[in-house]
Amino acid sequence: MKGYRYLDHKGTFQLRNPEQISYLYFPIANESGVKASVTPTLGGDNKMGQNTFLLAPVSSEDLHNNKSSRNFWCHIEGKGIWSATGKSSEQEAKLFTEDKEDTVLEAGFMWQKVTRTSKYYGVRSEITSFVPYSGESLELMVVTIKNQGSEEVSIIPTAAIPLYGRSADNIRDHRHVTSLLHRIETLEKGVLLNPTLTFDERGHKINTIVYGVFGACQEGGLPVGYYPCVADFIGEGGSFENPRAIRDRTIKPIKPGEKLDGYEAMGGIQFEQVKLAPYQERTYIIAFGYGSSKEEIQNSADKFLKADAWKISLEATKEYWKEKINVTYQTASKDFDTWMSWVNFQPILRRIYGCSFLPHHDYGRGGRGWRDLWQDCLALLIMNPTGVRDMLISNYGGVRMDGTNATIIGTEQGEFIADRNNITRVWMDHGVWPFLTTRLYIMQSGDLDILLKKNYYFKDPQACRGEEKDEEWKPEEGNHLRTSTGEEYQGSILEHILIQHLCAFYDVGEHNHIRLRGADWNDALDMAKERGESVAFTSLYASNMEQLAELILELKNKGIGKLSICRELTLLLEDGVELYEDVRKKQDLLRGYCESCKHSISGEVVEISCDCLAENLMNKAAWIRDHIRNTEWITNKEGHSWYNGYYDNHGRAVEGDSETGVRMMLTSQVFTIMSETATKEQVEKIVAAADAYLYEEALGGYRLNTNFHEVKVDLGRMFGFAYGTKENGAVFSHMVVMYANALYQRGFVAEGYKAIRNLYRHCNNFELCKIYPGIPEYIGPEGRGYYHYLTGSASWLMLTALTEMFGVKGLLGDLLLEPKLMLEQFDQEKQAGLSLVFADRKLMVQYINTESLEYGSYQVGKVTLDGVPYPLEEENLIKREDILALDPDKEHRIMVELIKF
Repeated sequence: MKGYRYLDHKGTFQLRNPEQISYLYFPIANESGVKASVTPTLGGDNKMGQNTFLLAPVSSEDLHNNKSSRNFWCHIEGKGIWSATGKSSEQEAKLFTEDKEDTVLEAGFMWQKVTRTSKYYGVRSEITSFVPYSGESLELMVVTIKNQGSEEVSIIPTAAIPLYGRSADNIRDHRHVTSLLHRIETLEKGVLLNPTLTFDERGHKINTIVYGVFGACQEGGLPVGYYPCVADFIGEGGSFENPRAIRDRTIKPIKPGEKLDGYEAMGGIQFEQVKLAPYQERTYIIAFGYGSSKEEIQNSADKFLKADAWKISLEATKEYWKEKINVTYQTASKDFDTWMSWVNFQPILRRIYGCSFLPHHDYGRGGRGWRDLWQDCLALLIMNPTGVRDMLISNYGGVRMDGTNATIIGTEQGEFIADRNNITRVWMDHGVWPFLTTRLYIMQSGDLDILLKKNYYFKDPQACRGEEKDEEWKPEEGNHLRTSTGEEYQGSILEHILIQHLCAFYDVGEHNHIRLRGADWNDALDMAKERGESVAFTSLYASNMEQLAELILELKNKGIGKLSICRELTLLLEDGVELYEDVRKKQDLLRGYCESCKHSISGEVVEISCDCLAENLMNKAAWIRDHIRNTEWITNKEGHSWYNGYYDNHGRAVEGDSETGVRMMLTSQVFTIMSETATKEQVEKIVAAADAYLYEEALGGYRLNTNFHEVKVDLGRMFGFAYGTKENGAVFSHMVVMYANALYQRGFVAEGYKAIRNLYRHCNNFELCKIYPGIPEYIGPEGRGYYHYLTGSASWLMLTALTEMFGVKGLLGDLLLEPKLMLEQFDQEKQAGLSLVFADRKLMVQYINTESLEYGSYQVGKVTLDGVPYPLEEENLIKREDILALDPDKEHRIMVELIKF
């Protein structure tokens, strides 16, 4: 088995015999709602949402279990039937024999092409699949059949697209009954499915979506007949991989103008018989998708069934998605540079698909979670910062007055929905991500004023951090917090951030760390609601408070001496070590605050000086840091030291030596390092312990935890998973990347680079990882990558490569150059660089390492901007005003000479 190879530096790759690898799938979608997955044999599905599936929904196991797939059949006179996608029973039987057909897959951003050659039948197919970027609710499948032999062949071509046309719920909930709702019609160019009603969790409603499959021959000619019903197409005893209608020529297709009610629908489109001379070919364009009416879907399809319209659309679609990737890299490893273009593309996919709707992501009902809103903004800030400011402000509208947040996120920007099922769950880490993202925005843009912008607070029945209900609240009051006089209250973004962090500061367990509650970043730590504590994220809250204090002082430097906050918030600004060390007093104070804003607030505001507020936050951050250092640093019997990051539901420390072996968790180390809770000497010891207990080179790097050898039901469901899978000890990409990021931040560059380099090498090794280019959620125990494409690790890897590895980052709007590149990353010309957009200007930053210096031996020397020497002042900064003075239509070159210290 050989892996893929890149065909260019824009992400296009090629893979031979892809169907011999299980679980491969590829995303094709657009920004108008079409979300599809396609396999090398054109399996997968297509949908616009949980209740609108064109093709039957599939999970990862369905990729090999399911016979229902996109197909294109050729009845070849004198030889039999042949599937251009390889999905016939005969072709499947030969998959691992000498008679296997030769297949080649090529793919790029949002398009796939599979070429299949059959020596026996003497034909070759080339099938291109894509979703037009231009907004039509369609998928295009373009099939070219070519005679590869020396004699003429006679072929009857038939497209076969099984139409599902309903909610994913109906796969096992009234599957047959919902087929009785189907109204099927054959038209001049295709098959239309218009169900009468929808049956799903919304109830029984009039259907408003029509589905259809349409086709035409590029060289001229419309379909000659249709198979609109699954039962008639496969025939008695037949199947999608051995359909009797294709094999038995006496089963004739029906003509346009026919109607059929109450059956599983089929987009079977037969074209006229064609005789192909040697090396002659025919191309068939198949368009399938959605519309609000029969006329709309026909008009959409017609656009692409004419002449070369599909080719023009394909090239435009390719260019559209390529242009979205405006961060590129230049290192000694060209494969790494190209692989990173796929990593850069993954956050775009997650904004389209959410956390559902690809075969491994077979959970949820679409959309994104709270954490996703903010982490996906990280990538937007780097690639497409336009509009991010408004997005950030809108997102704060999901924060409650008790520091928790809405968990059901609507489709519109800033839309948050009350949980009508009254399922109360609080993730203790949710307060940290908004500030991390907002701070990055401020550093990139210099826009401190965003902190003073206002938004509402989210209101629903949940109160007192999920422990109580507001019985007074009524849905008709809406989802905005009101004052005691009934007015909707708006507070500054800074106030929202303060509430998130100060509420968390007081929400402590018996060891005086923030309570774990429903879980933290690791959703599978979900069984320690009563007594669990997350030391790991407590440390991150501390560093956030410290950095927030620094921003507040920057506001002061701009002439803003005082800030307005709601009167109730002053309860949380109590200060003093005696209070901080008394768990009961902290809990009581928080309870009093939550009661004061349980249903409404006074609406009164008070002023506080920037100095006082910053000092208050600094004191709280310092106390947390000292408390963790004094209570959670552990040394085991083998002499290794690290931080304990959790307490379980029995109030016991989770990490350290145990009867079943060493227990260590990577998350605990990431955030104590990142937050600077760990001293430099402690970081060195943590790295040694992580290398001893968590590092697994054969799997690409660092496991999320050691094997606890226990189904630990007093901490989380993760311990029920097989060790080495998912959150239980897999190499979990997100935390590995954050570990690297933390190490880079602290100056442990070789160690951070090791984590990223080894993860990349594993992911890019197709024989081991068995996924297309990109980063998966985790690496399983056998080395395979799982849950590809829709992982937050991509955003963090982008951020880490740009701001830490290449050291190109904002500092209150200025551009800071702080490279942390290893010598091996410089190419033969002793250069490394990247292209990016900063301050709406296209920049190319090139580091020149003439003396071949290793990291730690070089510093920034001479800098030129478009060939003109640039006078660096403090901190290797290029001033924002100088960047804004550049031509916005051109790319500008910043050359940075690295010299010895």
